[in-house]
Amino acid sequence: MSAVPEDETVPFPLTPLSEKGLAGIDWHPGWFDGWRTHGQGVQSLIVSGATMADALNARGCAPVSFVPQSDLPPGMAYEQFIFERGSVPTRDNLHDFFNGLCWMRFPATKQRLNQLQAAEIACAGVTALRGPVRDALTVLDENAAFLLAPPPVWDALAARDWRRLFVDLRPLWAEAQLVLFGHALLEKLVHARKPITAHVYRAQPAIDSIAALDAWVADDLNAATLAGKPFLPLPVLGVPGWWPGNEDVSFYDDRSVFRPPSQGVNQKKPGAPSRHIPYRKA
Repeated sequence: MSAVPEDETVPFPLTPLSEKGLAGIDWHPGWFDGWRTHGQGVQSLIVSGATMADALNARGCAPVSFVPQSDLPPGMAYEQFIFERGSVPTRDNLHDFFNGLCWMRFPATKQRLNQLQAAEIACAGVTALRGPVRDALTVLDENAAFLLAPPPVWDALAARDWRRLFVDLRPLWAEAQLVLFGHALLEKLVHARKPITAHVYRAQPAIDSIAALDAWVADDLNAATLAGKPFLPLPVLGVPGWWPGNEDVSFYDDRSVFRPPSQGVNQKKPGAPSRHIPYRKA
């Protein structure tokens, strides 16, 4: 698997529950902080014989219901179905398992993404080319992480200055937090590999709870911002404390993962990487 460029998602095979699925989840790594309670609860129901949809509904924590994939009418857009009926078509695989958990942990953000998707569909219909806003919505939904960090950390990330980001500024990560959001990203991390890369969206550092982060992101998202591709790539196993190997600074010398900046990467771009978010400690 190659690192994910900041402006595209990379398809990968969906993992059925019967194939290295639920049994393969180790909830201990730092990237699953905050996901364990709901995740293990749903996991235990499925192991006991519940379908994915029934297990997710039993938690009662999402603003939507979960229904079998077969409830989605032929020719109807998945996002439109959710918007009109308040129900999420769900398959028995890890991808939809983590999507359900995202609806529980980030209800406002997931609803906002769906509203924006539905608005784009209402304007342009369902076409082969989704357009920049729907592309960005899909990237965020599938592969995003939210970075709450002091400005030097964000600046080093924006510059793709990996040695400064993860070595020189390592002590500053004590004031930073990377919160995973994308359900495809979570699925890939069940079998973690060094190249796995998140699309990072910048959040207000002073946020001190997931509920507050959820509300902030939902309020911050709009079509104009998303059209500017407001993401930066971050190989998640480079985060201090998340992977034993990154204690050795040579971990960051792998240029196939920690790629040097492209030409013009330090120039200002539209969207979150260049917009000003005041820094306040929580």
